[in-house]
Amino acid sequence: MGGLMALDTDLFRFINHTLANPLFDWLMPELGGNALFGPAIAVAAVIVLGWGGRRGRICVLFLVATVLLADGVLCNNLKSLVGRIRPCNAVAGARVLIGCGSTGSMPSAHAVNWFAAVGVLWCFYRRSLWFVFPLALGVSFSRIYNGVHYPGDILVGAAIGAVSAAAMLRGGQAVWHCVGRRWFPMWYSRLPNLLDPDTRDESGAGGASDPAVTAGHWIRLGYLLIVLLLLARLVYIASGHLELSEDEAYQWLWSKHLALSYYSKPPMIAYVQFVGTHLWGDNELGVRFFSPVIAGLIGLLLLRFFAREVDARTGFWLIVMAAATPLLAVGATVMTVDSLSVLFWTTAMLSGWRAVQDDSLRHWLWTGLWMGLGFLSKYTSPLQWACWITFFALWPPARFRLRRPGPYLALLVNLLCALPVLVWNAQHHWITLTHLKERGGLDRPFHLSLGHLGSFLGSETALLNPIFFGAMIWASLAFWKRERRTPLMVFLFSMGAPVFLFYLFLSFRSQVHPNWIAPGVIPLLCLAAMYWSRRLADGASAPRRWLKVGVVIGLAGVTLLHDTDLLKIIAGRYLPPRIDPKRRVCSWQRTARVVEEARDRLLAEGKPVFLIGDHYGLTSLMAFYSPWAKAAVRQEPVVYCLVSDKPKNQFYFWQSYTQRRGQNALFVRKAERSTPAPPDLTGQFASVTDTGVYEIRHRDRIFHRIQIFECRDLR
Repeated sequence: MGGLMALDTDLFRFINHTLANPLFDWLMPELGGNALFGPAIAVAAVIVLGWGGRRGRICVLFLVATVLLADGVLCNNLKSLVGRIRPCNAVAGARVLIGCGSTGSMPSAHAVNWFAAVGVLWCFYRRSLWFVFPLALGVSFSRIYNGVHYPGDILVGAAIGAVSAAAMLRGGQAVWHCVGRRWFPMWYSRLPNLLDPDTRDESGAGGASDPAVTAGHWIRLGYLLIVLLLLARLVYIASGHLELSEDEAYQWLWSKHLALSYYSKPPMIAYVQFVGTHLWGDNELGVRFFSPVIAGLIGLLLLRFFAREVDARTGFWLIVMAAATPLLAVGATVMTVDSLSVLFWTTAMLSGWRAVQDDSLRHWLWTGLWMGLGFLSKYTSPLQWACWITFFALWPPARFRLRRPGPYLALLVNLLCALPVLVWNAQHHWITLTHLKERGGLDRPFHLSLGHLGSFLGSETALLNPIFFGAMIWASLAFWKRERRTPLMVFLFSMGAPVFLFYLFLSFRSQVHPNWIAPGVIPLLCLAAMYWSRRLADGASAPRRWLKVGVVIGLAGVTLLHDTDLLKIIAGRYLPPRIDPKRRVCSWQRTARVVEEARDRLLAEGKPVFLIGDHYGLTSLMAFYSPWAKAAVRQEPVVYCLVSDKPKNQFYFWQSYTQRRGQNALFVRKAERSTPAPPDLTGQFASVTDTGVYEIRHRDRIFHRIQIFECRDLR
């Protein structure tokens, strides 16, 4: 082994030093990390997906799957397992022409990816070998010349890439041969060989199929997509790639103090996190486990609903559209009250439609229960009664249901579910009403603000996918001309449009967060899918083209939201931290370590030290990511929010630090520069010392700045 290592090092020096020349000094850094590679690959993928036909789409699918296997699974794990130091850090005098990188040296991820691509492209486009193979060799060689990899790293990486491509191609074909023949016989007859998409089954085994069989195909395909999305999201959450957001950590603390309600939100989120963390522990997976499960359940309900009321094919594409809508995709990963609110709004909508159709008392009771659970999830829920009023106003044939007991029993069940929140607020001076008035700007005189309106519309356009947002708006306006006599379309419009219009008008006077309309998104997306499906059936071709564009744009946006660091690969640079959404869910463990180090220094003085945060979010994150604080959260807390004279958050109703007289503390707050300590804090301690502002970095970018004060002798 020692001889091979020495040979590897000698070959590295030969390429890195002996072959050095001015031409290669310019060319190799360009091959090793040219900023145009990412955009060129993205454009090529879009062209192949849009105009490459069946062969192109299957090729791109295999490329993505192979790279995920080769790079995401094999390469990353081998780097950690082998732990080889890069030559730029290990070989004296190595010429380093690009950034050295912080990961292990073996294998080379560039070699893995390029040779995986060579294998897949050669299978589908044989002539591509004349271009892609030399490019793969050039990029791999550049990694040695640039001083960041040994030749052995390249050989192992190339082997992994090639073997991964062969395994994925053969494995994919074997799975399709087994699953396709059994579950999708009609489609299998048209495409018996994934590796040769132009081949057809001449035996006619699939044959023409009746509508029921075709519907079954789309339903099973929808099931498969829902399961794959669920598994992918669970793996992503379990990987620890993203840390908790402020609200997630805050509501995790609620789950350790179960109550009938809380300062700003109903109690359902705390109950769900209580179950999730008891199943999987107090970690990111435990906190977020139910988010992808909820998304999968919503997808299943919508697929079945559309298969029954519209058609299964439209139901399948509705699931695809939801997956390509950034707001819904984020809600399927991050566990907030919006996930629960959307679930119960949707279930109430679906059961409500059944209740309207057959006037079944059972369905009305279920509708009331789902709406009641929605109220226990988020205070947007009462808007659904406004949606019901809108529906009865727009669809006169449904009004006779108001002469039956069903709607009133549903309202009664809804009110019974609201009792815990009402009881808690009655015990706490109706503080939630005050909070909601302040949050919506209703405690201030009306002042027209077009800036808030522009921010609201811009955010919704981006987070709802520009293509799909436009399709929803168009469908909401256009269906009145052609489909106003279709009760289901009127119902879907009524279940979504009032929510959007309410917050649209609210944005004229105050800031509206883009997630506030989340419950109304699913109904409007259903309306758009149904409307444009009918236009497609009428012979229009534009909906199909725009659907492809929307899916491509949406999936690209969703992918970047899940890992904004990918932009470095595509555009050659990271997003500025101030606009990087990853900033909200990253580097909190590093922040906690900085606070831990400051606490250890203060502990050396011999007194117990507790923590104080200036904001509920930072306080909650310190409680979650500081091991000693997390261990004490169930017994005697050691992390507190700054004491205030009136309720500002849930910490006001919990035990404060005033009983820790004589002890020392650290006060932590977000700060761009050093500023004096709050007067309330200086009055509580004998001395308060500013230790400065600490920078918390992520990939050489400053993600957070915190200011830490040493507070001695609580009075």
